[in-house]
Amino acid sequence: QVQLVESGGGLVQAGGSLRLSCAVSGRTFRTTGMGWFRQAPGKEREFVAAISWDGLSTSYRDSVKGRYTISRDNAKNTVYLQMNNLKPEDTAVYYCAASREYIGGNSQGRYGYWGQGTQVSVSS
Repeated sequence: QVQLVESGGGLVQAGGSLRLSCAVSGRTFRTTGMGWFRQAPGKEREFVAAISWDGLSTSYRDSVKGRYTISRDNAKNTVYLQMNNLKPEDTAVYYCAASREYIGGNSQGRYGYWGQGTQVSVSS
């Protein structure tokens, strides 16, 4: 059974930083593309960032480019999302996801496993 457990969410003021972590178990993590998605109240879940199985390829939604960084540590079966210069519009529940492929990309349909989510709230 594959499990993804996110941590690191919280309340922060605009301009602040948070680092999300996602620990993965029950799957060969080092051959799996990983992604982060988010869902704000009343909105659909949207892509945030993705990283290939080897960490060499990353992608981001335009609104977080230059502020967010996705990374992974295959020795620890963990993927991270460093979020800097946070804005109130970044407020959402953030979900970690594991792809069925080496690279998940920005399509939710390519991810077969999801975490329970962690709340990120940014005050103005």
